[in-house]
Amino acid sequence: MKRYIGMRLVYLLITLFVITTATFFLMKQLPGTPFDEEKLNRLPVEERQLLYASYGLDQPVYVQYVRYLVNVVQGDFGTSFTYKNMPVKDIIANRIGPSALIGLQAVVLGLSIGLILGIIAAYRHNSAWDYFTMFIAVLGVSVPNFVLAALLQYYVGLKWGLLPVAFWDSYENSILPSVALSVGVVAIIARFARNEMLEVLQQDYITTAKAKGLTNMAVVMRHAVRNSLIPVVTILGPIVVNLLTGSLVIENIFGVPGIGSLFVDSIKMNDYSTIMGITIFYSAFYVFIMLIVDMLYSVIDPRIRLASGGE
Repeated sequence: MKRYIGMRLVYLLITLFVITTATFFLMKQLPGTPFDEEKLNRLPVEERQLLYASYGLDQPVYVQYVRYLVNVVQGDFGTSFTYKNMPVKDIIANRIGPSALIGLQAVVLGLSIGLILGIIAAYRHNSAWDYFTMFIAVLGVSVPNFVLAALLQYYVGLKWGLLPVAFWDSYENSILPSVALSVGVVAIIARFARNEMLEVLQQDYITTAKAKGLTNMAVVMRHAVRNSLIPVVTILGPIVVNLLTGSLVIENIFGVPGIGSLFVDSIKMNDYSTIMGITIFYSAFYVFIMLIVDMLYSVIDPRIRLASGGE
């Protein structure tokens, strides 16, 4: 176990290095600069050179790259060009809360409803409930979440007046974004849970359990459900990362001051430091969650053991 985790941590560092390098040089290809072009053109040449020198932009790209890597290793992601020279790590820390809240709510809601629908659909295979669940799954995957967000804003927020349409003033403002994000999760989880449950229910040990006199419900809950969770856990990892780190579209639609909207604004303003900081944060969180997912395999299914020698 320790050797496995150690190797994965090495791969994690290599992955982050490659992502950081690729993002840094691609970011430098963006048109424009982090500064207001109109104001920049009004400055004398000397002041313009001093401005670039203060941010290290007067150096060759490879020098900027080496300096950035050295700072990142020391935990310094630089300062923002557009948010009053605030440290990037402080900006991310201030923005992660709203994204994490709506993301966590979407994961819990989507996972709970999706598992229930998928399990019942498999248990009632070829019934009206099964067809209804598959219809919901197809609909949830087919309809973009920004379309659903607009519908929720119109009907729930404007027409019925049940919840706020947008902005971030109270907990109620987090409900509609969470619902909009959770629908896709419900569809994906329900489809995977149903398909895997159908396969598990055909296994010999399920027949043996029934032969021992266990009720159908006991067979499903004690044996089938647990053994059908591995594919669900596999796809749940990327879903959790995407939701907890913010949805680019949903956060902008609902005016949520989260990581997603921050990333979009940073790209618009060519805020190099913030773009890099968010990319590294997202990547590190992703590979860490995938490590947790791999470790959960052995918890869900005792037959799976983390190999210590690459087996």
